[in-house]
Amino acid sequence: MTQHHHYDALIIGSGAAGLSMALHLAENARVAVLSKRELKSGSTWLAQGGIAAVLDTTDSTQAHIADTMTAGGNLSRPEAVEFTVSHGKESIDWLIQQGVTFTQESNDYHLTKEGGHSHRRIIHSADATGKALQSTLIDQAKASPNIDLFEDHIAVDLITRRKLGLAHNRCVGAYILNGTTGHVEVFQAPHVVLATGGASKAYLYTSNSDGATGDGIAMAWRAGCRVGNMEFNQFHPTCLYHPQAKSFLITEAVRGEGGRLLLPDGEPFMHKFDERGELAPRDIVARAIDHEMKRLGCDCLFLDISHKPEEFIRSHFPTIYKRCLKLGIDITKEPIPVVPAAHYTCGGVVTDEKGRTDIPGLYAIGETSFTGLHGANRLASNSLLECLVYAKSASEEVCKSLSQPLDRSLIPAWDESQVTDSDEDVIISHNWDEIRRFMWDYVGIVRTTKRLQRAKHRIDLLHHEISEYYSNYKISNDLLELRNLAVVADLIIRSAMLRHESRGLHYTLDYPELGPEPIDTILTPINFSWN
Repeated sequence: MTQHHHYDALIIGSGAAGLSMALHLAENARVAVLSKRELKSGSTWLAQGGIAAVLDTTDSTQAHIADTMTAGGNLSRPEAVEFTVSHGKESIDWLIQQGVTFTQESNDYHLTKEGGHSHRRIIHSADATGKALQSTLIDQAKASPNIDLFEDHIAVDLITRRKLGLAHNRCVGAYILNGTTGHVEVFQAPHVVLATGGASKAYLYTSNSDGATGDGIAMAWRAGCRVGNMEFNQFHPTCLYHPQAKSFLITEAVRGEGGRLLLPDGEPFMHKFDERGELAPRDIVARAIDHEMKRLGCDCLFLDISHKPEEFIRSHFPTIYKRCLKLGIDITKEPIPVVPAAHYTCGGVVTDEKGRTDIPGLYAIGETSFTGLHGANRLASNSLLECLVYAKSASEEVCKSLSQPLDRSLIPAWDESQVTDSDEDVIISHNWDEIRRFMWDYVGIVRTTKRLQRAKHRIDLLHHEISEYYSNYKISNDLLELRNLAVVADLIIRSAMLRHESRGLHYTLDYPELGPEPIDTILTPINFSWN
């Protein structure tokens, strides 16, 4: 018999956005937080650099706004930028109240500088800010009597009144696969929050966790929500290149503290691409590295911080120092081999400043959402800030309607009677690998119309294969992630094909110049029929 759970709010995702919103809601509501693996398995835990906020008297919100707009290729929405930046300090104050420990220097918080920033405004916890932040939020959530945490629970799909054949469409819950029992359960709630992160696992090389498969974006699209600017996929310029270093990021703060990018012969090159050199925005640095690697036919380039004092390096970058040393690389004496890797999804589910989507009762926050903040390229360390700001504003919106009568719609149990156990799971791994490879080759850092057309043809073929498989076999974690990955890959390709210009993270050889005006790419799922 299908198990039913009832909550005031259901939050799908246990990263910075999801946990922050849960803690804001917990004073007034019963909250369920779902993590498809263990609580610390998402991308927040891996975040190294820090959080961008105006905390120094020599800095200003106007400067932070200007930097964000410039990095975003002037596609960022001014109202979203101002809203986010203006709530920076209060977000940091809230984290400090929760117990997050940030690095201090001379009795004050140490602020570092990253690419695209005109001031030092990145507050951090050494080079493991995400770990410090998320571990604190997990502890606080575990201590709250109004928050229930569910690990190894992956969302299958959202439940809406329209799907139930009822009038007055609203999101009323979600079907959730319990990874321990293998059965699908019903989580019913009048407020459902998507905080599932981005979709960088659509690419062969990524800096993120294995779970970054765009689950929330895909579920919202299937439910009828618009998505925006999915063509803007940020490739972090510097991930450690080593056969044993899976998805290990070298924080931008290394360049912010004087790290230099070098060719294999030791020659600097960034000055040839941008007057800001190593501190140019990420899209420019990633394209420069990609260009030089292709020009020279080499597997990687190098990032060198060894000219700094050894104690400075070890104290500022302890995580990177220890990880590299374990692999035989002493960053106090030699450069770090690096390559670009898919890092951040700048687009997502269209929301307003309250996190509301097109469906009443459904919210999206963090990397899952498209707020308009990032435009064509995210400014470094604005991501965690966005998580914190919108988690609070969305929680305030939810709290306004907690007193309203609950929707008691009868939600049917998940029907497994028409499916069987699969004896061809190899198909899942093959399809997964094929998607990630052609996305890397055809929809990567540099694109062309012909490459995008090839990618679209392949994703259409895979769509039919995955749909048939999903309809006939019992679902699993891998199958659900593959299904979602195929949706977001299709959305990325379609969005890229619609943008006939090069702006920010979308660079195409067929349209190398900026268009006449900045316009968002908004897709609407009219008559969309993905199973």
